[in-house]
Amino acid sequence: MTYRPQKIPQLFRQFATSTKISPKEARENITRDRFLRVDHAGEVGADRIYAGQMAVLGKSNVGSVIQHMWDQEKEHRKKFDELLPKYRARPTVMLPIWNVAGFALGAGSALLGPKMAMACTAAVETVITDHYNDQIRELMTNPEENGELLKVISKFRDEEMEHHDTAILHKAEEAPLYQVFAQAVKIGCKGAIWISERI
Repeated sequence: MTYRPQKIPQLFRQFATSTKISPKEARENITRDRFLRVDHAGEVGADRIYAGQMAVLGKSNVGSVIQHMWDQEKEHRKKFDELLPKYRARPTVMLPIWNVAGFALGAGSALLGPKMAMACTAAVETVITDHYNDQIRELMTNPEENGELLKVISKFRDEEMEHHDTAILHKAEEAPLYQVFAQAVKIGCKGAIWISERI
């Protein structure tokens, strides 16, 4: 076969052209990467919160309720585990900390009793529901391109709302110092979201 050096620049140009994206596409990729990173982190944290609650309250009368919510969070985490590599998004570097902090929050609230565990759940799920709603509004600016994420996040948002309502039904608001505790948890969750979106 005869060596044809003129083909090399041509192949390079084809590759370079095929990998160029518009500024709009670049912005959408950055947004998607940020959404996936923080959502994955949130679901890891939620998974560990319920693991901590189950370690303490698994054999109590609310054990089956916590287990049901935990099972759904495991599915959420699994889905984001799949979506990260699919969209070439990286997880947050904070995952090891969120693993420990989530379990500590779950177990710590559960040690204070079932009502306090439910107060923790209600506070966390309020923040997560609001966060998912914000993402849905942003993704709706290009629903065709973001169809898969919209479907996933909308479904998970509905299930997080269900967890919040379940916690309220199980007397979350009767927990001692509910408003103070819930506010502290919400501030912590919002801080974790802010950090996870960026690193």
